[in-house]
Formats: sequence, C-alpha cells, structure tokens
Amino acid sequence: MKILKKWKFLPVMIILGSILLSACAGFNLAMAAPTTTGSPTQAAAQATVQPILVTGGNGVQALQSTYEDIYKQVNPSVVNIQISAKQPLGFAQGGQTAQSQPVPVAEGSGFVWDTSGHIVTNNHVIDGADLITVTFADGTTAPAKLVGTDPNSDLAVIQVNVAASELTPVKVANSADVAVGQLTVAIGNPYGLAGSMTTGIVSAISRSISVGAGNNNQNSQTAPTPNFSIPDVIQTDAAINPGNSGGVLLDMNGNLIGVPSQIESASGSNSGVGFAIPSDIVSKVVPQLISKGSYAHSWLGISGTTVTPNLVSLLGLKEGQQGVLVATVVPNGPAANAKLVASSTDANGNPVGGDIITGIDGQKITHFEDLVSYLFNNTQPGQVVTLTILRNGQEQQVKVTLGTQPTA
Repeated sequence: MKILKKWKFLPVMIILGSILLSACAGFNLAMAAPTTTGSPTQAAAQATVQPILVTGGNGVQALQSTYEDIYKQVNPSVVNIQISAKQPLGFAQGGQTAQSQPVPVAEGSGFVWDTSGHIVTNNHVIDGADLITVTFADGTTAPAKLVGTDPNSDLAVIQVNVAASELTPVKVANSADVAVGQLTVAIGNPYGLAGSMTTGIVSAISRSISVGAGNNNQNSQTAPTPNFSIPDVIQTDAAINPGNSGGVLLDMNGNLIGVPSQIESASGSNSGVGFAIPSDIVSKVVPQLISKGSYAHSWLGISGTTVTPNLVSLLGLKEGQQGVLVATVVPNGPAANAKLVASSTDANGNPVGGDIITGIDGQKITHFEDLVSYLFNNTQPGQVVTLTILRNGQEQQVKVTLGTQPTA
C-alpha cells in the first residue's frame, strides 16, 4: 500500500516533467537559434536551422562508419608477434649438456609489408629471440625467420611462409604530409589483446626519440644504449601500450603514417603521449633490410642540444641566437677528425664554449631535430657535408666526411 501511495502522484510528475522538458527545449532552441530579421516566414525558416549533431548526428555516424571501415580494411594486415628464448631445463651433470627449450618471453605487434611474407615490426620486439611466432587476425599461426634488423631506427623485418593470397599488405602514406590535429587510428596487440584499435590525433610532429628507450622486451641480451636519435617522429594521443610496439598508426584513409615504438610514461603504460616512427623512414629502411639485412646510417659523431634562451644567456651569445650546441665529440669520429669543438662545463656545471651548428649544406639549423633529420634524409656514409658553425662569436664553414653510425 505504501508503495502504491507513493506512485499515485506519478501522472502529475510525468505532466510536470513534460512541461519542464518542453520549456528547456524551447530555451535551448532560443539560445541556439541565430538572430532573425525580416518577415515572420524568414524568421521561422532560420529558427529551424540546427547544427548537424543536434538534428540527427549524421556527422558522428559518418565518422563511426569510417572507423569501422578502417578496422575491416587494416586489421587483417596486423599480426601478433610472440618471441621465445631458450631457457635451461636443468643443470649439466656428469659431463652432459643441460637441455633447454624455447620459452615465451615477450610479444608485440607487426604488419604485413608485401605478399612475399615480409612482416615489419620494431627491432626491440624481436631482439634476443630464439623463436618467432606470428599469429594473424584470423587465428592462423606461422613460424617466422629473421630477415633484417636496424636497431638505430628500431625497425626489423621477419618473414613467414604463407600463401600470397592469405596476405594483406598495408598501404603506406607519406608521413611528410602529416599535420598536427589530424585524426589517427592505432591497431595492435596491447597487453596481448589482439586486434585492439584506439583513436586520437597527431599531437606533434618532427619529434626525435632516443634509440633503445621504451624497450619492453625484458629478454634483450644487448640492451641498447640511447646514443642515437630517430628523427621526424610522430607524437599521438591515441592510446599506445606495451604490445602496441611494431603495429600501425594510420590516417583516416587507413594508410600507414607511422609505426608505434615508444610511450612517455612514468608508469610504463599509456599516459597520452605515444611516439611512432614515421612511414617515410619505414619506406627507406625496410627495402634495405629485405635486400641486405641491415641499413647504413650517416654519422656525424657528436651529441648536441638545441640552443635555448637560457643557453644564450649562459654562453654570452647574441640575443636570439639559434642553432645546436655541440655537447660532446666522439673521439676519432667524423666531427673529431674535422676538429669540431665540444662545450665544457665550469665549476657550477654550466656550459662553457663549444661550437654552435647553425647550418648544414646551406640549410638553416635551429633545433637539434633539424640536424638529425637532415642527416637521415639527405646524406649517406662517406658523403662530405659543409657545416656552418659559430665559434668564439665568428661564423665558419667546416667540411666533414660522414661516417657510418655504429649499432646502438
């Protein structure tokens, strides 16, 4: 009975609720409608104009359909890669060798490059593997052999023996055309969850990341030292987590613009900042890995840092000075042979002196990333480049014969 007594006011509540909703709707319409002028007929016509999202959500439906189409198109190209390493089953006794067998130790992602069975992934995904197993989107598995590696761009190529008709290569876009704010899609296997898709935007372009940073392969026997940088890296807020490495970052046409490689996170999981190796680098490196098994990078033999306003003050430079301060010079390296001068530090740890690179082959250099990008995209080992430097306040031209970058 008490329940019924409570509910007997329901018709009144519904009526009052309807009145309030109508009032609110009228208020919202009045707020959204443009200021009208002219005849009542014109005013009525203007009052019916509403944003797409209000009148039917056609824009949202179109975007959703696009995402669905991208997933259907590209997910068959993305694979799960599991690596195994030999682990001893026991200790050697009586002069006999201890037995061992491959044990799964890590996994990541990859994608089909061509109909010959070549699959691209990150070098850090397969580093240290004794056995590589590929699982396709339909659940088919196949062993893979290592074809080539390039630790300095964190790329690797493996190959499976699978019929060409069963392979769906990705389509590759030009990453030089990527713009900040562009919508992106990432597909991979975070935490082993196959075929996971996330979305976001391009947060920044022309980043550089250190080789070896973010390595989630705990089995690696040759933990790389981050001595070198990968240029032109794409930053995205699309969720990228351990296991996404080696997968795909796509534009809204479903074309590859980058290969997720690292995340910036204090916890080791996604915090909104992920980095992908640009497709232009992938397109240069992968064919060489397939044909030669390796890729030769140009090497200047320095470490450097972008000149900031703070450095301008500390070094006593002209206000507004830009360029790259030479922090260290590798002994017997190309820069050392050209007698470039590195900065030193005073008793307080502040930089003192050092050459400032302001140009290379006539191209202006304002950031460290500019220098790394030029070396990768426009030079090769053995090539002579002309550096424009600032030394003791005087501009000079220095010729440097580039070497071959050591393996990180």
